[in-house]
Amino acid sequence: MKPTRHSLILAGAGHAHLVAMRRWIENGYNPPQGTILLSPSPKAWYSGMMPGLIAGRFTSDECAIDLAPLCKACEVELVIGEIADLNAAKRRMKLTNEQVLEYDYLSLNVGSVPPQPLHNDGSINLAPAKPFAGFNEHWQAWRKRNEFMQLAVLGGGAAAFELALALQKSLPQAQLSLICSGDLLSGYSRGLRHKAIKILDERGIKRHKNTRIDSIANGWLISGTRQILQAEALVIATGAAAQPWLASSGLKCDNSGFVEVSDSLQSLSHPEVLASGDCANQTGAAHSGVYAVRQGSALSQIIPALLDSDTLREYKPQARALALLATADGGALMHYGRFSAGGRLLGMYKDYLDKGFMGRHTID
Repeated sequence: MKPTRHSLILAGAGHAHLVAMRRWIENGYNPPQGTILLSPSPKAWYSGMMPGLIAGRFTSDECAIDLAPLCKACEVELVIGEIADLNAAKRRMKLTNEQVLEYDYLSLNVGSVPPQPLHNDGSINLAPAKPFAGFNEHWQAWRKRNEFMQLAVLGGGAAAFELALALQKSLPQAQLSLICSGDLLSGYSRGLRHKAIKILDERGIKRHKNTRIDSIANGWLISGTRQILQAEALVIATGAAAQPWLASSGLKCDNSGFVEVSDSLQSLSHPEVLASGDCANQTGAAHSGVYAVRQGSALSQIIPALLDSDTLREYKPQARALALLATADGGALMHYGRFSAGGRLLGMYKDYLDKGFMGRHTID
C-alpha cells in the first residue's frame, strides 16, 4: 500500500489532544493542511466517567465524544486506525490494516494498556479496563447473562477501586473480589485508604492485598504456587504499561517502555516527535488524566511553535493534584496531599468537573 505523507499526525484521541484541538478552535488556529487525527475509534471515551456509566449513573452518549465534529471544526481529517509499528528514523508508521503513514511531525497521545499476568491458559475470561470500548462489550455481556458469577478485579489503584464498586452495583448477581499486588491505594493518604476499605467491606467486596497474580490456570488465579481464587472473569485494572510497539520504534524510552520527553514534551531522541499523557515519561508528571489535560493546554501552543520553528513553551507539572474517586452511589472520596474526605457533595463536584470537560469538548 502506497504511503501517504502528512505534515502533522496527532496519534490518539486522549485527553491532551482533545484539549489542544479545542484550544485551537477557540483561538482560531488552523493546523497545516493534511493534518490528521488518528484514532482507533470514531468516539473518544472519557475515562473519568466510565465507573459512573457502569454504575448506571450516566448513559453511553454522556461519556463519549464524537470526534468527527471536533475534527471538522478544527480542520483536521479524522482517520480511524490503530498503530502496529512505528519507525521514528524513517518518520513512518504502519497501521493494523496495512496502511502506511509518513509524517513531518508527530504527536503521540496513545494512552497505555494494563499489564496482564505473565502466564494464562485462557481458562478465565480476561477484560482489560482499557481500551474502554472493549471492556464495555464484556460488561454488557455479563449484564445480559444475569447469572451468578465469580468476578475478580485485579489492581490496587483508583481505577480498580472505582470499577469494583461500579461492577458490584451493576452486577448484583456477581461475587466481587479485589486483588492488589500491594496495599490498596498505596499512593494515597492514610485517611482515604481507611475510608476506601470501609466502603469495600460494607458492600461485601472481598479484598486480597499483597497478592501478585502471576498466572492463570484451570480457572484459578495463582500467586507463585498458591491458588488464590477461582473466577469466571477477571477485570485487568493494573495501571499503565506502554504500548508494545513503542519499544521497537527507535524513540528513547524509559525502562518501562514509555517515551522520554523534555518539559516541552519533545522526545529526547527525536525532537520532531511529541508525547503526552500515559504514553510519555515526563519528570514529575504522573500517568493521570489531571496531568494529561494540562499537557494538552501546553500542546496547543507547543505544536504551532514547533511547526514554525519558534521557541517552545515548557510544561511544568504541578507538585500535587486533586484526586476524586467515585463510589458508585453518587458520592466520591477526595485526596489532596495529606488531606482526604468523602461524601455526596464531593460526588456532585466530581460530576460537575466531568460534565464540564465533556461539554467543552463536544461539538454538535
